[in-house]
Amino acid sequence: MELRVDLSHLDACVDGFEQMAIDEALLELRARRVVGNWLRVYRFCPSAVSIGYFQRVRAVVNVDEVERLGIHLVRRFTGGGAVYHDSEGEVVYAVALEALGELRDVAKSFEIICGALVEALKELGIEASFKPLNDVAVMGRKISGSAQARRFRETWALLQHGTLLVSTDLDVMERVLKPLSDKLARYGAKRIRDAVIRIVDVLGSAPPRHRVAEAVVAGFERALGARIVRDSLPREVRELARELAPKYRDRRWIFSRE
Repeated sequence: MELRVDLSHLDACVDGFEQMAIDEALLELRARRVVGNWLRVYRFCPSAVSIGYFQRVRAVVNVDEVERLGIHLVRRFTGGGAVYHDSEGEVVYAVALEALGELRDVAKSFEIICGALVEALKELGIEASFKPLNDVAVMGRKISGSAQARRFRETWALLQHGTLLVSTDLDVMERVLKPLSDKLARYGAKRIRDAVIRIVDVLGSAPPRHRVAEAVVAGFERALGARIVRDSLPREVRELARELAPKYRDRRWIFSRE
């Protein structure tokens, strides 16, 4: 498998609305066979809260606190739960693949792709494990969560994106998110900070953002047996993302399920 890699939005300050538009464009164009398999590693800038496509905003987000702090609120096109994205303390990945073989099965695809995060953490000297359906855990606590969407056009394609907690501000995370009791129960926790762990908590210091990103690339190379090609996002992706971005900024989309 050839996997093209783009890291151009790792340092650039690109907001969550545009980042989601790019991810959706990648999925759509992979399904149309316009582009090949892609991995991008990026960040939300400024910080944001993203919610899953099916979630009711006010059930999972302290909206007043988000607005008071000037944090963006973004509704994803993928499922999954609410996430606080710390602009300076988190790395985000998105991988768009043709859904062939084992990747056709949703549960197995989560295991394979989350396995790349396990390999990435190993690259950083951290022992991690896959926690079904879509988490990666270290010492029994969540360090990465992922969400996925699939689309059929000329072929089946999937896009999975997720987080890697590096030095996320847990105080802000607890202020803006309303944790669901069943999510905390999976980790035997009563508070968010007791359910999660960050790279800085394990290593004692936070590696530079680019070091973490390169570990993610190496993790996908090993987990997928991929040949890595460094590239910039194709013109078709950038153009479609510009068309999609207004949807993500529209409060009717964000609050479509209040």
